[in-house]
Amino acid sequence: MGSFRITGGGTLSGTIKPQGAKNEALQILCACLLTEKTVTITNLPDILDVNNLIDLLGGLGVEVERISRSKVNLTANHIELDYLKSEEFIRRAASLRGSIMILGPLLARFHKAYLPHPGGDKIGRRRLDTHFIGLQKLGACFIENIQNKCYEIEAPQGLSGAYMLLDEASVTGTANIIMAATLAKGTTTIFNAACEPYIVQLCEMLVRMGARIEGIGSNLLKIIGVKNLAGTSHCLLADMIEVGSFIGMAAMTRSAIRIQDAGIESLGMIPQVFQKLGIKLQFEGDDIIIPQQESYEVETFMDGGIMTIADAPWPGFTPDLISIVLVVATQAKGTVLIHQKMFESRLFFVDKLIDMGAQIILCDPHRANVIGLNHAHPLKGIRMSSPDIRAGVALLIAALSARGESIIDNIDQIDRGYQFIDKRLQALGAKIERI
Repeated sequence: MGSFRITGGGTLSGTIKPQGAKNEALQILCACLLTEKTVTITNLPDILDVNNLIDLLGGLGVEVERISRSKVNLTANHIELDYLKSEEFIRRAASLRGSIMILGPLLARFHKAYLPHPGGDKIGRRRLDTHFIGLQKLGACFIENIQNKCYEIEAPQGLSGAYMLLDEASVTGTANIIMAATLAKGTTTIFNAACEPYIVQLCEMLVRMGARIEGIGSNLLKIIGVKNLAGTSHCLLADMIEVGSFIGMAAMTRSAIRIQDAGIESLGMIPQVFQKLGIKLQFEGDDIIIPQQESYEVETFMDGGIMTIADAPWPGFTPDLISIVLVVATQAKGTVLIHQKMFESRLFFVDKLIDMGAQIILCDPHRANVIGLNHAHPLKGIRMSSPDIRAGVALLIAALSARGESIIDNIDQIDRGYQFIDKRLQALGAKIERI
């Protein structure tokens, strides 16, 4: 596995453009299995998770035409279901959490699927109940093979529409159920559906393919099943997590940066949360400009209480940026309580920030109290390892602001979600190299 060597303490400048959205790409790629016609996807991020899923689909029989690194044609007209039980598929799917989203399309079109326990980030228990319960309500039968750590799923009579109230507004769970319901018999009603921009994008793509979906953008979806779907073209949104990461990076390094084509309309509360930390943002068309700031002061609540930043289902603040907000708060003026509600292990990287000199009290697996240093005491460079995608980039941001040299190991985790991040940061003046 590779590492990054970073010499921090300098400022950055210039323009950076966010990649296509990783979380959207994974569900859009899986949707190609719903039709035998060609689906064209553009603005794809060139990252490990996306490329691994494309390879997995290719092994399944999907014809893959890679027009460029950001554009691909996918035609799923000769699916090899036997591949699902091959050692190669099991190895690939087990290492990629996004593989869970092939279930809905395969069940809808072929009435059977097979899946090993999916992998992904080690950020605590990530249950699959929402996926399974939703698909069961549509008529799927699940058998867990504990010895082989896999699931065998069948719907011999096909899927049928049903009413369901999701136990949580899971984005991937909602996506899986929507894709399955498009070809199910009758009408499916999903209440407490996730309504992130990525779900809106998926629904709008499926409608262009011939699906009938009502309530797009809300948490109450109505899907009237159709017999088949056609091909289409789809362009991914800008990655909101990259946008938030770049905002935090500019603030931590006291740099002036322009984020080009940021997809401002789809960012929800992200700009507002960074503004609560005292970070100034300017909006010009679809670009975000972060001016150089020597310091940024955390707001307090109107009654004088300490600011709390917590994740929540959309339109609340995305949990994928909690790690970034936490590291940015270490150099703010003021105190912030960070509350990560969804994953119990996502804050466990703070020990590395403490080793760098940050003042953080980890209250429990979900809450951390951050006392900002206001740049009076710069972080110091250390050697550390990236535990997951988002914590890895948070540590990268910390290293860019730190005094001296830092080494970040296990950067495959970062490469899973951020394309060519070292080269793109070098273009801004960052002293970072891959070793």
